[in-house]
Amino acid sequence: MGGVFAAIGTPALPPKPRGKSPGWEAGKKRHRKNRCPIVKKTVTRPRKEPSVAV
Repeated sequence: MGGVFAAIGTPALPPKPRGKSPGWEAGKKRHRKNRCPIVKKTVTRPRKEPSVAV
């Protein structure tokens, strides 16, 4: 049975290389992120309570 498994192989992928990533490519320009406009909430004023006639 071991010979059959050796002939079939494994469904698993080979391991990926480890270590530090290569980083930026040489000569590639870096760009700033596009900034979104700031949206501020308006200040909500407290409600006026209705005057009660007594």
